[in-house]
Amino acid sequence: MPAFLTRPSRWLPQGPLDALAQILVVMLFYWTYRYSRGLVDYQMAASTAFANADWILSVERFLGLDMELGLQRFAQWVPGLEDASAFMYINFQSTVTFGAMAYIYIAHNRAFGFVRNMFIVAWFIALTCYVLLPTAPPRLVPGLGLEDSLVNFTGIPHDDETVNNLFNPYAAVPSMHVGFALMIGIPLARLSARRFTRWFWALYPLAVTFVVMATGNHFFLDAVFGAMTVGVAALAARNLGRLRPDAWRFRTASGQQAS
Repeated sequence: MPAFLTRPSRWLPQGPLDALAQILVVMLFYWTYRYSRGLVDYQMAASTAFANADWILSVERFLGLDMELGLQRFAQWVPGLEDASAFMYINFQSTVTFGAMAYIYIAHNRAFGFVRNMFIVAWFIALTCYVLLPTAPPRLVPGLGLEDSLVNFTGIPHDDETVNNLFNPYAAVPSMHVGFALMIGIPLARLSARRFTRWFWALYPLAVTFVVMATGNHFFLDAVFGAMTVGVAALAARNLGRLRPDAWRFRTASGQQAS
């Protein structure tokens, strides 16, 4: 094997071959997750999806957690906040997430294996839930009064052919917008050396939680289920780290390993 394929550099800590392998692995699992969630039979899932949404809403009302309409009204009241939330919902899940993963690979390579494994496990859990537990988002539930902020922002309906193959309108549980935010926010908060960046990444999941509710795309409990998914995925990634401690354990720059 040519030496340049495995020669470390500033931007490729494990060499070009390893970087290519990591990109292929992450993209393989991610696009499997994206395309598979778009193959769910919407008509068959509809009745179950709305029944599940009604159950979530009833639990939230019982616990006093039904805050989605209030948050959307607040976003509409603050100039530009609703559009900013819609923009963030559409773009940040992919751009910020994969940009952060690339940064972790380059700048904190010893933590990358753990983060990658956590994402892969979370994708499988989420996809299983989307198939077995289809749930309608609050913007589709009759009588709630929530608007579809994404349609208002883009002018493109969710059933448009350009997005139909990748979009499942009943993939609300768990909220992987919140899940993705947690899986990059917590590691980067731990890895950051500056106080500002630690606080930024620690608060990032909370901002995403606001966004998913203010746009009418998730109930609060959807976000809770997203956090639970991340918890299970992190536990699985920690156990996988015992198989290859040098590559798959979460380690900071000082070499500290996750317990």
